[in-house]
Amino acid sequence: MAEELVGIIGGTGLGDELAKLITDAKNEDVRTPFGRPSGPALVGQIGTRRIAFINRHGPGHRLGPGEVPYAANIFALKKLGATCLIASGAVGSLTEEIAPKDLVVADQFIDKTFRRQDSFFTDFGAVHCELAEPVCRRLKKAILASSDHLDTKVHTQGTYICMEGPHFSTRAESLMHKQWGGDIIGMTAMPEAKLARQAQMCYALIALVSDYDCWREHEPSVKKQDLLQEIIANLQAATQNAVELIKAVLQSEQTLCSDNCPCRRSLSLAVWTKPEKLDPAKRKSLDVLFE
Repeated sequence: MAEELVGIIGGTGLGDELAKLITDAKNEDVRTPFGRPSGPALVGQIGTRRIAFINRHGPGHRLGPGEVPYAANIFALKKLGATCLIASGAVGSLTEEIAPKDLVVADQFIDKTFRRQDSFFTDFGAVHCELAEPVCRRLKKAILASSDHLDTKVHTQGTYICMEGPHFSTRAESLMHKQWGGDIIGMTAMPEAKLARQAQMCYALIALVSDYDCWREHEPSVKKQDLLQEIIANLQAATQNAVELIKAVLQSEQTLCSDNCPCRRSLSLAVWTKPEKLDPAKRKSLDVLFE
């Protein structure tokens, strides 16, 4: 196996902090059949690991959650050679137990998005990837094994509800999400996790808790500007906690990328269209996914 490359996707704050740690850094512009990624991939070294980071929302945080080119981002990282992907993203909490500034290593998702490209295989063929366990157990275990030294609380599981956005939930929706069994809610994990599985990549998500979702009413005496500043401060603290966790994972002896992982064979039984019915040119353009 070639030298492993760990893919990382996150927000602007995470990218700024990781950039301080990366050595031999260079920006890579990657062409994909699905358009341009959110921005160039920052490729370099953290400790003994090679990493490639893509800022999900692009330079200057110009892309809203529904405008992120998820397919291009995942394809670009796979094309660069990444076979495992650690993602991060801000979320609101749907339970008292998960507090602002905490981290959650999610294990399940409920996808409420409806305007996003969620497949690489449109106009190619019938491709059905198994997704019962959307997070790579092996990669998640490696992340949790590196979390013991952190001062912040790291929750070992959680169901992430991904909404379309860009608006936040109504209180009725938030209460419904709690009844569904959701633990956290955000706008970016889907279709990212689905596309990572289609790209035969190991995927794990570290969620950064910025606040409680609106099921939990705020004190009426608190000014909105003060509340916003508190949420921003929480997110900055959670981002720093996530950076420390990712740094610990990258500096650990854990195996992050493994060709023996079941995630790396997710397309082996997924293509249901007969081979002779597949467009050879289209198949060639997707070779990166099948590697």
